[in-house]
Amino acid sequence: MQRIISRVDTTSQEFRVNELHNRRLAAELKERQRSARFDRPTRDIERLRRQNKLFVRDRIEALLDPETPFLELSTLAGNKAYDGEVPGAGQIVGLGIVAGREVIVHADDASVKGGAWYPLSVKKIVRALDIAIENRLMVVHLCDCAGGFLPLQAEFFADRYHAGRILRNQSILAKMGVPQVAIVMGHCSAGGAYVPALSDYNIIVQGTGAIFLGGPPVVKAATGEVVSAEELGGADMHTRVSGTSDYFATCEVHAIAIARDIVARIKRPTKEAIDQSAPEPPAYNASELYGIIPKDPRVQFDILEIIARLVDGSRFHEYQPCYDRSLICGFARLQGYQIGVIANNGVLQNHSVLKGAHFIQLCDENRTPLLFLQNTTGFMVGREYEHGGITKHGTNLIMAVSAASVPKLTVICNGSHGAGTYAMAGRAFDPRFLFTWPQSQISAMGAEQAAGVLTHVKARQLAREGGRLSDQELAVIREPIMKEYRARSSAYYATSELWDDGILDPVDTRTALSIALSASLNTPIEAPRYGVFRM
Repeated sequence: MQRIISRVDTTSQEFRVNELHNRRLAAELKERQRSARFDRPTRDIERLRRQNKLFVRDRIEALLDPETPFLELSTLAGNKAYDGEVPGAGQIVGLGIVAGREVIVHADDASVKGGAWYPLSVKKIVRALDIAIENRLMVVHLCDCAGGFLPLQAEFFADRYHAGRILRNQSILAKMGVPQVAIVMGHCSAGGAYVPALSDYNIIVQGTGAIFLGGPPVVKAATGEVVSAEELGGADMHTRVSGTSDYFATCEVHAIAIARDIVARIKRPTKEAIDQSAPEPPAYNASELYGIIPKDPRVQFDILEIIARLVDGSRFHEYQPCYDRSLICGFARLQGYQIGVIANNGVLQNHSVLKGAHFIQLCDENRTPLLFLQNTTGFMVGREYEHGGITKHGTNLIMAVSAASVPKLTVICNGSHGAGTYAMAGRAFDPRFLFTWPQSQISAMGAEQAAGVLTHVKARQLAREGGRLSDQELAVIREPIMKEYRARSSAYYATSELWDDGILDPVDTRTALSIALSASLNTPIEAPRYGVFRM
């Protein structure tokens, strides 16, 4: 493969302005993540100490192998919801190493509302288990759940992707033979009681751990019976009487040690064999990404400059390099693994989508995982393009993305709008992992276009009634639309709603993708099979 020759002038004024702006965005991201991870009211931390409980971050640190990476997912879930009082949606999920095995860690954060499940908490747990299913990853649950947050029960209880989906996903993992280990560190009531019960192994901590469908207050209200939490569902009862738990632990550290020993005894999965060579760092410094990404998200840039700072040796074998460069396709390596890269250089056009569909088929035939780098305003519109078959050609790309059997990873590097979001392996198309960058935007269309469409509709309505809007009146209509669109298309809104698996500092992208790619190879790659391509 040839090395990409960077044409970025790192001494230019434009580069420096971009760099200053994007370093500020990265610093803001890091601070938001730090706050979501560690800022808690003193009373909640003191309550944990009185109960002889570790802070959830300390639990995870004790569980993971020393000095190994932990790819935390959706750190800022819920950051735009619940008045900011449920950091991380009250849950921590991520991909880490326990006893040398790749595992999904799911931990209730008892310092946030006693570990209660909010609607976005449930969504985050379901997503973690989806990842475990897709990638055949063992799950370790650190359970400390006060049950569902009842004032919002209608938003998390009955729908397909709500609380019941957690239990369904656990059952599917069991059916697949993917192990789950649970540590009961606090009260696990209602639906939360089934998490340890559905796990292959579960450990319960003396004094603090308890499992029951209804806690003492519920039992009293329902039956009039007065019973203590320990008698109803404590460690001694569940390990000696009911058999719901397998191991009795005297403290949390003891429980974690048992869990690590269990994981160490479970057979390591065999990774799918794909083309691999010795890894090589990129030839260019990842920090240069700060100067390459434009301060103004509407400004286009050469996506090859991004690829050059992500892939091994900055080497890239471009496919059809002379044919419609609005979509860049080619082969590269990531930590030695061969990957196919599909990256936007702007709007998707007739020829570019056919090129992309063909390239995906080649990768699927060759068992080559796919990396999508999104920066698009969507599909090109207009008479010329419709006559040229843009809708018809777009279905080919959508079909190829949907049917590809190889792992797909997606990074939204800048703009992600319209059907371009879908065609470039957006969330609805089940990429194994999807990440965003701090300045990225995702929406049905850009704010300016949306405001233009809606004000045009209003103006036409008035015109039919014989009226006309002045420029000032049009501006009054446009401004709130623009403000609302920008707020709801931001990376922080998207991650709050779990439309992604987390926002990445651009310089951390290669590491995150490497961990995600390795995890994805625990699942066998099926033989390629496609639907109809409408040519």
